Amino acid sequence: MTTIAKNENTVLKVLLAILLPPLAVYMDKGVGTQFLLNIVLTLVGFWIIGIIHALIVVL
Repeated sequence: MTTIAKNENTVLKVLLAILLPPLAVYMDKGVGTQFLLNIVLTLVGFWIIGIIHALIVVL
């Protein structure tokens, strides 16, 4: 993967992490523990905790 494509992919994932945290984690890790954890954190933590977790996973 070229550097430009990797940067565009990272920018897309960061934007998704802010707007739809579980989708960003799904795109990065697939269905698994991190994805399920992010769904729970997003629902319980009033979105902000899910965003923080998604950004940690994506970056």
